[in-house]
Order: sequence, then C-alpha cells, then structure tokens
Amino acid sequence: MSLSKKLGLLLLASMVGFGGLAISERLSTPGVHGLVSTADARIGRPLTPVSVAGVARRTVRRCAVGVYNC
Repeated sequence: MSLSKKLGLLLLASMVGFGGLAISERLSTPGVHGLVSTADARIGRPLTPVSVAGVARRTVRRCAVGVYNC
C-alpha cells in the first residue's frame, strides 16, 4: 500500500468519525448530552473531604487527639 493511499484512508476515516460525532449530537435523545454523561459533583456536602464542614470536623478531631498544636 502506498503512502498516498494510506494518507487518503486516514483522511477518509477521520472525516467519517468527526461527521458521526457531529450527527450524534444532533440526533441525541432528550436528557442525554453526547456519548459521555456529565458527572454530578458532590463537593460541598457536609461529609465530603473538600467541604468547609469536613475540613473543620477533621481539624477539631486532630486537635483533640494531639496531631496539631492548637
């Protein structure tokens, strides 16, 4: 297979792939946005590691145990 034939097939495959992605967004079902669904972030809930309440809870616990010099 020659280099120009390989390059042509690669170009054709990429055009078909990108065209399929564009069409799939137009024909998507309601509630589903694309091939990958969105993640629901749970940050901010009281017991999550990044929330202010979670940080305060762990700091108080570590101060009580003696990990920190509070």
